[in-house]
This record gives sequence, C-alpha cells and structure tokens, in this order.
Amino acid sequence: MPGPSASAAPFFTPPLRHPVHQFGATTLDFSRQVALMAIINRTPDSFYDGGATFALDAAVAASLAAVDDGADWVDIGGVPFAPGPALSAEEEAERVVPVIEAVSAASNVIISVDTFLPEVAVRSIAAGAHVINDTTGLSNPEMAAVVAESGAHLIITHSLAKPRTIFPRPRYDDVVSEVAVFLNEKVELAMSLGVPPEKIIIDPGHDLNKNTVHTLEITRRFNEIAALGFPSLAAVSNKDFIGETLNQDKSARLEGSLTTGVICILGGARILRMHNVAAANSTIRMTEAVLGWREPAYLKHNMGDVNEPAHI
Repeated sequence: MPGPSASAAPFFTPPLRHPVHQFGATTLDFSRQVALMAIINRTPDSFYDGGATFALDAAVAASLAAVDDGADWVDIGGVPFAPGPALSAEEEAERVVPVIEAVSAASNVIISVDTFLPEVAVRSIAAGAHVINDTTGLSNPEMAAVVAESGAHLIITHSLAKPRTIFPRPRYDDVVSEVAVFLNEKVELAMSLGVPPEKIIIDPGHDLNKNTVHTLEITRRFNEIAALGFPSLAAVSNKDFIGETLNQDKSARLEGSLTTGVICILGGARILRMHNVAAANSTIRMTEAVLGWREPAYLKHNMGDVNEPAHI
C-alpha cells in the first residue's frame, strides 16, 4: 500500500475569494494567518466577566492589555446577545464609542463593534471602528447599507431569534447545511445592498440558537462553513457547549476553548474570538507554525556541532 501523499495536509484550506483584507492600517492575509479577536464587553451583566469591564477605564485598559498579550483585534460590545430588555441606540453608543475612540487613539489594532443597530454602527465607524459584528445576521438590512457606505467590514453571523429574544428548543434537520444556506443568503443580501465581497466575514454562531449537539456538529464540520469562500470566524470561547460537554463552569473552560479553537482552525477558521488572550495567542501561533505559516521565534535545539540533551 502506498504511503500518504507528500501533499496531504491535516487541515482544510478554504477557497477564499479574497484572502487579503485591509483593516485601517492593518493587512491580514487569511490564506496563511489566523487573527486573534479579543472580547471586550462594556456591559454590567456580561456572560463571562460579570461586568468587570463595564467601567470605561476598565474597558480601555482591558483592550490595550489584550493588544499587549497578542490580540490582532478587539471586539467591543455594549449589549449581550442573551435575551433581555432592549437598550436604546443612544445608550448603547454611549457605552462603546468612548472605548473605540480611546483604543483607536492608542493603538493600530483592528476594532470591531458588536451591534445590530445601524445607528450605533454609524457612530462606531465614525469613532474608528473597522468592522461591524452583527450577531443577528442582518436582522435589520439597513445595517448592510451603513457598512457599504462607510467602507467598513461586516461580520454576518447565523442566529434565528429576533434580537435579545428567546428562541426555545431550536430544531434543525442538518444544522451545518442549514447554517451554510442561511449565511450564503445573507451574504448575497449584503452584496446586493452594496457591501463588497472583500469586506465580508462569516460566523456560524456557535451556541447562538443552537444546543450543544448542534454546536459540536458545526465545530466538527467547520470546513463546510469555510468552503463558502469568506474568512470564517469561530466564537467558541468559554461557551456553554464546552461546559455541558466537559461538565465545567465558565472558570474551568480554557482548555476546552483552546482545543475547540484549534479544531476550527484546522477546519478553515481564520479568526478566533477569545477571552483568554495570552493563552489563545500561544495556541494560534503554535498552530500557524505547525501549518508552515510562521517561523519559530528562534532555533537552538540540536542546531550546534554537539547535540544537547533532550528535555523529556
């Protein structure tokens, strides 16, 4: 039996329509790198930190600390995805815009704002945001028009519920196929409203209106999402599917988050949205090196005339 092909690779290479994307002063080549997106929630009731970055100075400090820890990107949100009372566009903008202004003045990091309100998107882009992260899948098509006019990027995420409402017991015949169809339709809508394809990113929405079995299936078959041809985002950090799979609370889900992130990268993900930035940075950069996209920081082991003892 012949051995494995020399060209065989243990990962999926997505057929990206536009591998190279420009975000302000930053260029990312998604054909050979993975962007690390840090999560900054300026909410009093955020899923993970319970409001630790609600204060303006805390949110700005956390953003800049994430950059120091290796984040390529910070995602700033003023409203949780979880069901709850509506927040006015004015109040949401008051939460996110000052953070965007401060971070953009101090760093060239890519900045996205997690919002589904066109009014907030307008003010966020004017403040320095490069990307609108709409976790409601263009529930309001006006969002696409705002992004198209501004030249910003748009992240289109799969979710089924109306914003901040409950979607009880979601059902799918084939969750991955249905998510892919949804994303493809929303991409076509965005482009019809003027968003160029080189400004579009897609996200299958791990856990968003999906149970744990659904989300594990999306993770396992992530290549089918990446095959749509747009840079794909995996937002897996500390989510409930990890807790339910491993019987762990939020404080114990780091290893599960990192493992899931690597699986998604091997399936074609090119952006990871993570809370634990330093650990995620090491994980991503090691994965890039194994895939042949990144040189080691230095070479010393077994590089001299005399072999050194192995560290085992």
